[in-house]
This record gives sequence, C-alpha cells and structure tokens, in this order.
Amino acid sequence: MTTSFMQSEKTPTKLPPSQHEFAEIIHRLEAGGAMLPDTPENLMQIIGIYKAYAVPMDFYWRDLLYIAERVFLNPLPFFKYFLPQEYLDLHNHYAGDDADLRIWRGEAIAHPELLAFIQKGETRKMPKLLHHLWHDRVNMEFAEACMQAMFWHREMGGRFDSYLDTDEYKANADRAIRAYFRKNPVMLGLYQLFPDMFLEQVRQLSYYSNLGLFWEVMAPVFFEMSDRYDEGTMTTVPEAMNFLVNGIFAIAGRPIYHHVYIDGECYEIVPKSKGFMWLYEAALPYVEAVFYRTAPFRGTKSYNAQAQQVPDDQKDFHYGILYADIFPVGTAGIPPTLLMQDMYHFLPPYLVDYYQKYCRGEDDMLIQLANTFQRSMYCVTSAVIQALRTALLYPLDDPNPRHLEANRAFFEAQMDRFKRPEARLRNIQTPNYR
Repeated sequence: MTTSFMQSEKTPTKLPPSQHEFAEIIHRLEAGGAMLPDTPENLMQIIGIYKAYAVPMDFYWRDLLYIAERVFLNPLPFFKYFLPQEYLDLHNHYAGDDADLRIWRGEAIAHPELLAFIQKGETRKMPKLLHHLWHDRVNMEFAEACMQAMFWHREMGGRFDSYLDTDEYKANADRAIRAYFRKNPVMLGLYQLFPDMFLEQVRQLSYYSNLGLFWEVMAPVFFEMSDRYDEGTMTTVPEAMNFLVNGIFAIAGRPIYHHVYIDGECYEIVPKSKGFMWLYEAALPYVEAVFYRTAPFRGTKSYNAQAQQVPDDQKDFHYGILYADIFPVGTAGIPPTLLMQDMYHFLPPYLVDYYQKYCRGEDDMLIQLANTFQRSMYCVTSAVIQALRTALLYPLDDPNPRHLEANRAFFEAQMDRFKRPEARLRNIQTPNYR
C-alpha cells in the first residue's frame, strides 16, 4: 500500500506584516506555501522537471553506490560509468513490493525509460563502449560534481563528516585498502609511502555512498509526485511542497553508511551501526553544499581571489542553483548543463509542448530546462525550510504569538540568504522569467 504524505495548507498567521524585503514570500511561507508562487503553470513545470530528473537520478544513485562499493580505489577506473546488471537490478528501498517504505508505486529495479535510453541513447542501439566514447549516455560527471561539492564543503552539520577524521574510520579504511590491494604489491607500496593520499580518496568514496543513498530516496519521491500529478491528485504547489516535507520526515532516519565489497567480503568503512541518518548526514549537507554554495564554474567566474572575486570564506559561496545565472550555466561541460542534457531525454509531453510554445527553437530548450529546474529547486528548498521549522520551532497555526514570532524570525533569517543580487528568488515570482 502506498504511503500517503498529503497535509492541508495552514491558515495565515496572526502577526503584524513583516518589514522584510521579501515580506510577501514570508507571509506565503507562514500560510503553508512555498517560495514559488502557487500557479498551475508553476506546478506543471516543477512536476514535469521532477519526472525528467528522476530518470537519470535513478542511474546516478546506482552508479554512485557501484563506484563506492565495487570500483573503490581502482587506479584506472575507465569503466566506472558502465553500470553492471547487478546494480540495474538493485532494488530501491522505497519502491517495489519489498520496499522498506513504499513511496513510489512503480518497480524497484531501474526505470524502464532509463533502460531504454541505456540501450539506444540519442543515436541507436550499439555497444556500451561506443555510446560512452560518443558521449551518448547519462552524464555521471554531474553526479560526481555534486558529490565533490559536498566533499569540499565539509562540516555541514551532523556527525558523518567528523567521523571521517576519527581513528576508527582510518582503521576501517586501512583494512579495506589493504584487502583491495593485497594482490598488487606496487599499489601497497604506494600506500605505505602516501597513506594520507589513499585515505583522502576513501573519504571521497564515502561521500559517493552518502550521495547515492540520498538520491535513492529522492528518485521514487519524484516519480510518485509525477504519477499523482498525472492522476489529478496533486493540484497545487503547496501540495507538492508538503509531499516533500512529509517525505523528508518519513525517511529522516534512513541509515547512511559506506560498505565495500572485495572478493565477496563486505568491509564496513562507515558501519550502519554508527546511526548516521539520512536527514542530518545527507539531505541537509546536500542542500547547503549544492543548492546554495558549490563553486564558480570554470570559464564563467573569475578565480582572482586577490581581487576579491571569490569569497574569502566558504560559507559565503553562492554559486548553487538558487543563484545560478542560467545563460552561462548553459555552456558545454558545465555540470548543470550536463544535467539539463540528461533531463532533456525524459521530459513528459506536456513540458515539451510548453517549451515549444516559449522556446526560441530547440537549441534554446536546455536554457528553458534550467529555468524550470531552478524553479523546482526553490520548491524543494521551501520544503527543507518548512521541515526545519517543523523540527526546530512551532506549528504554523500555533496560538501563542511568541511562537509565531519565533517562526517569523526563522523565515526572515532564511530569506536573508536571498538578498544577494545573484539570487533568483525575485525572478521566479513572475512567469516571464524564461
């Protein structure tokens, strides 16, 4: 039986009007809404893009786990994007009849649209190697860029990241490294000479696993949202946001771990027994590192730190999708453009029709996709903000004025992050942002 996540929209709060620059948006959040206005066009865009995102994401999470668990420290990982059948058949824990918690009513194995694309791509059916060399494939480079952002912006809360610096983690990694290279004396010798270099690679692989386990949840969430929209049972932006909020809480305790399989034996580098949880160790660090921070994309921003063209502190980085200038992002080789290319293959027909109406031609579609994706991530960020408010503060309809004032202060602090001129919060308030 499919779990229901719906909740009703709250009534507006009984406080004097906010004096914040984004007062209208704050009032909308206080009424149970999202940063994205509730219009049929916005709902159609975000649900359509969630569906288009979920299909390549179904590959991303599987390949991230494959790299973390099987490829591991292969010094020449040329075939790391060649997902074996074992991982295409790997059951998602949140779909299928044997799910831990069934979010999506579909199958637990790889999505049929993904399997069809792997076979034919944009060209025709041919061996995997030819698809790879022709770059006619899912762009795993985007997934790795997200992982690298999380790995670089460390110490984002939770206990997962600090565990990677403990003696216990180092001992677990050491056992796995020695087992992996026990038949390779050259690599074992290099490990003896440069142990920290190998350890840092294992830390990065732990983030591969972290992100893979995060996206394993998000793919069926987005598939189910698309199905409900198609059925006519998801009809507003707040309903979409609340589905995400309730999904976050339903899955919050999902374990985050890193296991490596070497010659049939499992090595627990980050054991499940440590109790690291999906919400605090994966979801919140991902939103902070990828939605807000990331890093300047090569060729679009100056790296002249002496001219103060890059912030002094990592906490001031503002290059994520919530701030992205869509036109430079739509440049070949930039990670978000790789994602747009992946999503392009899986657009639902109603979104294709929408783009044909507003695009300047097919070449403009990736730019339009990026605009839609930006809107959709503001909806996801709204869900995260509402989830944090629920966990840390008070209900939206709390009768105590002091509690409502605390909620207001929280929302205003969150909106302060969008005062930067690069933020696109102002843009997404109008349908003309295309």
